[in-house]
Amino acid sequence: MEFLKVLLTSLLSVVALFLIAKILGHKQMAQLDFFDYITGITIGSIAAELATELEDPWKPLISMVVYGSVAVVLSLVTGKFPRSRKYINGTPTILMNDGNLYRKNFKKAKLDLSEFMALCRQQGYFDLSEIQSAVFEHNGKLSILPRSVKRPATPEDMNLTPAPACVYTELIMDGRILDGNLKRMGLDGNWLQKALREAGYRNAKEIFLGVCDQSHQLALYPLDP
Repeated sequence: MEFLKVLLTSLLSVVALFLIAKILGHKQMAQLDFFDYITGITIGSIAAELATELEDPWKPLISMVVYGSVAVVLSLVTGKFPRSRKYINGTPTILMNDGNLYRKNFKKAKLDLSEFMALCRQQGYFDLSEIQSAVFEHNGKLSILPRSVKRPATPEDMNLTPAPACVYTELIMDGRILDGNLKRMGLDGNWLQKALREAGYRNAKEIFLGVCDQSHQLALYPLDP
C-alpha cells in the first residue's frame, strides 16, 4: 500500500513539474536570470519533496503552484512595463570598452579579473587587445564585441582600416521610449520624434525595438513588420 502511495505521489510530482515548466516556457532552459535560477532550484526541491510526501501531498503541490505563479506574474510585469526589468532582472554592465577596464563596474557585477579572463577565453579571446567592448549581461553571460580588424572576414589581411566598432543603445523597447538612455546619448524627445517621422512612423508605439549608435544613426524594428 505504501509503495502505491509513493508511486502516485511521484507521478503527481512529475506531472506538476512538467505543467509548471510548460507554463514558464523555454526561458528556464535557455537564458536564466537570477530569479529564474532560484525559482527553478526551489521548484525542483519542492517537487522532490512532493514525490515522497505521503500524508499531505497537497502542501508541497500548493508551494509549487505559488512559485510558478509568481514567476509567471513577474514575467508579465516585465513584459508590460519594460522599466521594471532593471529592478527585477538587473541591467547589463560594461566591463571593458576601447581598451579600458572599469573597476567599479567589476565590483558592481561582483566579478573578479580571473573570472572575466576565463569568460573571455571561453569565447576564444585570449588577447584582450582584440576586444572592443565587453558587457556582462544580467543573466551572467559575457557579450563581447571584437575590434573591427579582428572580426571574421579579416579586414587587416586586405590592408583595410574599418571604422571603429560601437555599442548600440536601446532607445525604444516594446513601443516605449527609454528616457534615461535617450539622455545619456545626449538626445531628447524632439530629436527622436523627428527621426521617427523621417523613417515613416508616427510615434514610438509603432516600434518594437529602436537602437542608436554613437554617431546617432537610428535603427528601427517595427511591431508588425
